[in-house]
Amino acid sequence: MFIAGQKEMQQMDQFTMEKIGLPGVVLMENAGARVVEEIVASTSCKNPRIIILAGGGNNGGDGFVIARRLFDLGLKTLLCLLVKPDKLKGDAKVHFDVYINRKLPIFYFHENTVEALRLELAQANIIVDAILGTGVNGPVREPFNQIISTVNELEIMVISVDIPSGVSSDTGKVEGVAIKAEKTITFVFPKKGFFLQDGPLYVGEWKAADISVPPSIVEDLGLELPRLITESLAKAAVPVRPKNGHKGTFGHALVLGGSRHYVGAPIFSAKAVLHSGAGLVTLAIPESIYPMAATQNPESLLVPLPDEDGHFAIAAVDELRPRLEQFDSVAIGPGISRFTGGEEWIKSLMGALTDQPIIVDADALYLLRDQLELVRVYKGNVILTPHPGEMANLINRPVKGVEADRIETAKSFAKKFQVYLLLKGHRTIIASPDGEVYINPYGHDALGKGGSGDVLTGLISSFLAQGALPLDAMIAASYLHARAGEEKAKTLSHYGVMPFDLVDGIRELLNRI
Repeated sequence: MFIAGQKEMQQMDQFTMEKIGLPGVVLMENAGARVVEEIVASTSCKNPRIIILAGGGNNGGDGFVIARRLFDLGLKTLLCLLVKPDKLKGDAKVHFDVYINRKLPIFYFHENTVEALRLELAQANIIVDAILGTGVNGPVREPFNQIISTVNELEIMVISVDIPSGVSSDTGKVEGVAIKAEKTITFVFPKKGFFLQDGPLYVGEWKAADISVPPSIVEDLGLELPRLITESLAKAAVPVRPKNGHKGTFGHALVLGGSRHYVGAPIFSAKAVLHSGAGLVTLAIPESIYPMAATQNPESLLVPLPDEDGHFAIAAVDELRPRLEQFDSVAIGPGISRFTGGEEWIKSLMGALTDQPIIVDADALYLLRDQLELVRVYKGNVILTPHPGEMANLINRPVKGVEADRIETAKSFAKKFQVYLLLKGHRTIIASPDGEVYINPYGHDALGKGGSGDVLTGLISSFLAQGALPLDAMIAASYLHARAGEEKAKTLSHYGVMPFDLVDGIRELLNRI
């Protein structure tokens, strides 16, 4: 499934009307009909009272259709028009005139007060938000900001049409106020704003409804749209496991990490590797932490390497070099820490690696920040997995700048340095060297704990070792990691999910899918 912004949706609507021949009034009728279906399916109340808040644009036009169709179903319905009727035009006015010509019930806001509207809203079982739609840029103006605040204060189910009013469809940014929807019924494709910045906090459960704009229109228009990671997509990306396979069949991953202060991180990664199907994992660590790592991770092959003051020494690369060809994937960074000479150490290591896929994570990203040409030479065989702070460090921008434009930040970086990039966050962004972008709609605060990212690194490494292509490994790992956090939080609470719980959750999901 694709993800679209305001401009792309306008292009698709225009193409559908002008080239395919479906008039705007028909698309609006289809949109309203789909929302009504969802409203009816969403309520267990036998005879709910439903209030539709309609603005003056096309979103309001959808609202007029919704109100009329709900009334025809025999439901107690009230349309609240939030603008003066003479402000209506185009397709929205056509559907408003149909509503008025039928003499259906209407509340004119311009003849009343916010308090009068509040009294009406307080009697509703469902409020339908058809106020502003996808055209919002900047703060919501009067009187809509008062109306939205009033809706949010009431503990009543809100269903938004296309996007919650006040949320930017392109950036997810909310400036001031926005509707907090329990459900959003959007049209054709989900909007970018559902997954960026403030958007996930306001959209609630969402569903993309078919209004007769064909998905093939994306190709017809030559649009480059992000794609949504779904369970079916992730399932197809998990490496196929032959029944007659053995440990050699399923690959050998190297995890290179750890330091005096971060013993656990590489262990989390190594455990994730084996528990998601790789045949072997070698854990290469500074020799000073070998006793602690060995007692906690007996299933891994361990290689203690020369260290200085609890960190890898330059000599560690020379000792590891003869073994590197035996590994099918290499993960660098979990728990590695920042240390004097680290930049020289990672430059030496990158020069020693062969043609296996490489994952760079954690402080290894910091050590690479001023020598990113080291990853460009591998031409699409390197995966970087930064969180927003690490991404900001890589591109020398504030974290706010990264978060304000996550999709373009990831896409441009991946293309420039010819790497695969997994930008972590509340909604993970995956970008490929050739410009493909995927968004993971899953995951929540249960993953916000040290060690969670190390599990993800191990999971990607495992799938790579088993033969998955980099993009497939990232899609499958990102999905399983996020969903494992959600599932484990149901029993352990959002507070109590630990890295090893994620490993268990990933195994359970693999068994299920």
